[in-house]
Amino acid sequence: MSVHVKGEYDHAHYYVPHGSHWPIVGSVGLFTTLGAAALWLEDVSLGPWLFPIGLLIILTMMFGWFGTVIRESEAGAYNQQVDTSFRWGMTWFIFSEVMFFAAFFGALFYARTFALPWLGGEGKNLFTNLLLWNNFESAWPTNGPAAVGGAFKAMEALGVPALNTAILLTSGLTVTIAHWGLKNNQRGKLKLFLLFTVLLGFSFVTLQAMEYHHAYTAQNLTLGTGIYGSTFFMLTGFHGLHVTIGAIMLCVMLGRSLKGHFTPDHHFAFEAVSWYWHFVDVVWLGLYIFVYWL
Repeated sequence: MSVHVKGEYDHAHYYVPHGSHWPIVGSVGLFTTLGAAALWLEDVSLGPWLFPIGLLIILTMMFGWFGTVIRESEAGAYNQQVDTSFRWGMTWFIFSEVMFFAAFFGALFYARTFALPWLGGEGKNLFTNLLLWNNFESAWPTNGPAAVGGAFKAMEALGVPALNTAILLTSGLTVTIAHWGLKNNQRGKLKLFLLFTVLLGFSFVTLQAMEYHHAYTAQNLTLGTGIYGSTFFMLTGFHGLHVTIGAIMLCVMLGRSLKGHFTPDHHFAFEAVSWYWHFVDVVWLGLYIFVYWL
């Protein structure tokens, strides 16, 4: 349904969405999930049972709501005004994700550049080193002057991390080639390179899971291994979650492509996912440099 706006913008037509129950379902799912998590943290027996139920409600909402949007898009209900709104919405969403990761990079920067030298007695903090943590040397990586978590082995930049870097960079190229195929109406190229991107994305996640297992079992590096362990797993863990979400979204794009969705001039859903995937690539490059190398 659309409504005609009179006056200065008399030429414009705006799509007015119909009433939907999905926002209410999503609210119930979020409330259930967060409430269950709080109960779980307080060792209330109901928490672990409610938590997956909340996640299931959220997933149901996402499948249902996105399905509605896809059907409306394929039916031609959306015009240029809606397309512009979608683009602005995705732009602000990615900006919020930039700020999300900036907070964790900022924590890493503060710990390494300010907190660690202070604890080592640098500058005007000589008595911090003498009175609180006698003879502590500020060297990175560290689990702090109290050696929280015990002895550990730091992660190396070569091996799996370097391979995962190559995988993500390659996936950025394959999703771009798939986009070119779509814009040139080459459906075979679109599907093939989109499939390559999906496989590369899940390969990254699989290798990262193997890396985590090795860190926990062979290197005694855990989320509780002081400031190094906490910043390492928070940054790489949330990035891995974003890669997983992005790979799932790419699977949806592949499924829609196989069903014949998207045209060279009408494919914002594909563009939005490709934006997100390139964002994930850029974050990993920064993460690889500042977490693994420096």
